[in-house]
Amino acid sequence: MKIALAQINFHVGNLPSNAGKIKECIASAKKSGADMVVFSELAICGYPPKDLLFHESFITACEKTVKELAAECVGIAAVVGVPVKNKDKRGKPLFNAAVLLADGNILAEVHKSLIPNYDVFDEYRYFEPAEKNELITYKGLKIGLTICEDIWFQLPDANGRYLYKNSPIDDIAGQKPDFIINISASPFSYTQAGERKKVCETVTKKCNAPLLYLNTLGANTDLIFDGGSIVMDSDSTIVNEMEYFTEGLSMYEVLPGKKVKVVTGVQNHADHDPAKLIHDALVLGIHDYFRKNNLRKATLGLSGGIDSAVVLALAAEALGKENVHAIIMPSKYTSPNSLTDAMALIKNIGCSFESISIEPAFKTLTESLSSTFKNKKADVTEENMQARVRSILLMAVSNKLGYLVLNTSNKSELATGYGTLYGDMSGALSVIGDLYKTMVYKLADHINITKPGTIPANIITKPPSAELKPDQKDSDSLPEYNILDQILYNYIELEKSPEEIKIEGVNNPLIEKVINMVNQNEYKRNQFAPILRISPKAFGAGRRIPIVAKYI
Repeated sequence: MKIALAQINFHVGNLPSNAGKIKECIASAKKSGADMVVFSELAICGYPPKDLLFHESFITACEKTVKELAAECVGIAAVVGVPVKNKDKRGKPLFNAAVLLADGNILAEVHKSLIPNYDVFDEYRYFEPAEKNELITYKGLKIGLTICEDIWFQLPDANGRYLYKNSPIDDIAGQKPDFIINISASPFSYTQAGERKKVCETVTKKCNAPLLYLNTLGANTDLIFDGGSIVMDSDSTIVNEMEYFTEGLSMYEVLPGKKVKVVTGVQNHADHDPAKLIHDALVLGIHDYFRKNNLRKATLGLSGGIDSAVVLALAAEALGKENVHAIIMPSKYTSPNSLTDAMALIKNIGCSFESISIEPAFKTLTESLSSTFKNKKADVTEENMQARVRSILLMAVSNKLGYLVLNTSNKSELATGYGTLYGDMSGALSVIGDLYKTMVYKLADHINITKPGTIPANIITKPPSAELKPDQKDSDSLPEYNILDQILYNYIELEKSPEEIKIEGVNNPLIEKVINMVNQNEYKRNQFAPILRISPKAFGAGRRIPIVAKYI
């Protein structure tokens, strides 16, 4: 049997666009001689549809779209992900389903068994688990049709706990399938490629059958999907790995002896370098946020520091340099080197820019507050005022000229509260809010390797500073980033307690101080922009900590 995998970028809620892409792939696969073409989890409506699933009209539109697509499936079959109604009056109102379309009809319907309800996933809010896991048969072959999480049971979590009591793969293996299909919407993180490979290996070994794993592609707000679809033989040999962050239609033939060969499409084994993956993920994240929201132009504050430099480089690549406008907003504390570095970066990238001093506005605000602040020394208040003046300028340009403001705060700053609410924390989309400061530097190095000389060397080598008071350095308020980021990673990603965190040369009081900073600034992060997720534990939907709480 010849099977085509369609790794496609779908748009949440845009059923006509999604159906159009599916029809094009069905026609192309049929022309190429495929017996079946496979599409990703919830392909018809896009993933994640969230509370659109509560709208009866939305589900009805999905049902109508399935019928339209079934009519296209004459001389070829298609597997498509779609939400379907649960006809039983008990349980959740919907199933997360895969339908087999052929001969103009729906030949089979399979429901997702394992409904994830952790990290960024909230599927049990909507979907009822399947009650059984049975093979489907097409053209005389027995197929184990599974949906995303159904194969992820195979790996325990960090504590050795399996999240589910039943295993769909065990049920399927006992029925001796000829091959397995898994349609997924599995979000990107820099650890995902390795974990995915392990899961796929386990499935092929348990079932003694080849696996065709198809993942969706594209970015939907904070979640980025990398594609990275994998085809494996029954002995866990990788036959092909489709391009990351790239749409494609590849065809494979399932052969006797439970082997698979590439028929059409690039035979590829992907580059899993974390810096490259993160770079490509963020570029796609920016691009899709703008494209899917019918936006074109972005602006951001350019300080001459590493964070805004990296965001500018990523934005120019994602949107085109002609669609990015940098705004330099100097104060009396801005060093001449910062201005020189910012101008050098702008010249390298070739985007438009302007320079607007914050001094007049800051002076006016200071005078307006002079009586209120009488006999009080200057402190962080005045630093925050400068950051908020910059936010006002950015938002004014955004409103008047129609540019969307990109935020340039990193994860180290967001974790410790080293940022000004309604100031440098402003913006519609956080580009590097899931990158610790040390990772930002690695990304800058990667950008300069792929496009030599983009980010001036001085931006990378100089000590980081907010430049809100004379001779200020980040290290005045924070531990050195190579230490800070280790503490943060252990506390946030690994969820360790202060007592469990052991870092050479770092004492417990410093660890406790950093963790207190994280806990005290939850209120700030709850008012922050959506963050492009590239780690296993990003701020936002994947980390839900109460604002009003006291534990550690």
